[in-house]
Amino acid sequence: MTARDVERSDEQGHGPVPWWADLGAWGAVALMVFGALAAVWVWFRLPGTPEELATEYYGAAKVVAIGLVLGGSALLNRRRSRATDGGETTGAERV
Repeated sequence: MTARDVERSDEQGHGPVPWWADLGAWGAVALMVFGALAAVWVWFRLPGTPEELATEYYGAAKVVAIGLVLGGSALLNRRRSRATDGGETTGAERV
């Protein structure tokens, strides 16, 4: 298996996309929860925790950060789609 087999492209034929590109809002929530659980695991030094804690906290923080970015992007996309789909609303519908 070569690197070319592993890479995938987006719909428009642009370059390779990251593994987390298609997770969506629920995937973002799952990443945030998983990252928080990883940080708690390291905090309590449960079995499997290495001696160097800084690298584990860094890894957990990266997972949470990816989840936050994905979640924010999903919410912004949802807000944009509502604004374009709704068109113009009357004053009574806005309230």
